[in-house]
Amino acid sequence: MGAPAIKVLDLRGEVCPYTFVKSKLLIEEMGVGQLLEVIVDFPPAVKNVPRSMEMEGQEVLEVQQMGPKLWKIILRKARD
Repeated sequence: MGAPAIKVLDLRGEVCPYTFVKSKLLIEEMGVGQLLEVIVDFPPAVKNVPRSMEMEGQEVLEVQQMGPKLWKIILRKARD
């Protein structure tokens, strides 16, 4: 059995709170254990999305800077 499939949500150009809202809506549709990669270019989202997801009971696996103003946030759906 391989790694779980990962969904990618590209939110470049979006600002808070839409970065969290759109991430939350998509992760709610996913199954427990599935992974979501969120791509953001709005610096406040780098802290706001992971913090808000943890408050929702989801798991933040990684926050990685990919460029001068580009980050990826890897989330695992921990609960429904």
